[in-house]
Amino acid sequence: MLVLSLAVGAGSTSADEALDADIDQLKAEVASLSQSLFELEESILHPADTQFAVYLSLADAQAFVLDSVELAVDGRPAVSHLYTDRERQALAQGGLQRLYLGNLASGEHTLSATFNGQAANDRYVRREASFTVRKGTGETRVQLVLEARAPEFQPVFTLREWQ
Repeated sequence: MLVLSLAVGAGSTSADEALDADIDQLKAEVASLSQSLFELEESILHPADTQFAVYLSLADAQAFVLDSVELAVDGRPAVSHLYTDRERQALAQGGLQRLYLGNLASGEHTLSATFNGQAANDRYVRREASFTVRKGTGETRVQLVLEARAPEFQPVFTLREWQ
């Protein structure tokens, strides 16, 4: 009887390993299908001809601690983001955040950004900036740059259009 139970135990280990391999293969296939679905969804929801993207970067992370950003396009709220310590560190190290991706028709549009945070003098700051953006044919990308220039270190947004 002892020999029989060892043989059954060894057979179940092999079956378990085969099942684990099948599960891993299915997980890989699901991940691949998920990525394909995401890419298809992006191309349908945001066709390249009408695509409008807004990115955010920090020019000087030492002078300002970013707490949150609110973005409106043509007076309609588009996105609001509250930053974690990890996200602040990534931006401070030169990271670039895609803040918004949407569709816009060709023509002039108003982009309004409001940011909240702590300035170098430990004072809480809430500022708003508005920009007029000309959307042409094809995809349009703009970058909001938050910088706090010496000697006042008062934070301001500037807008850069990508070519």
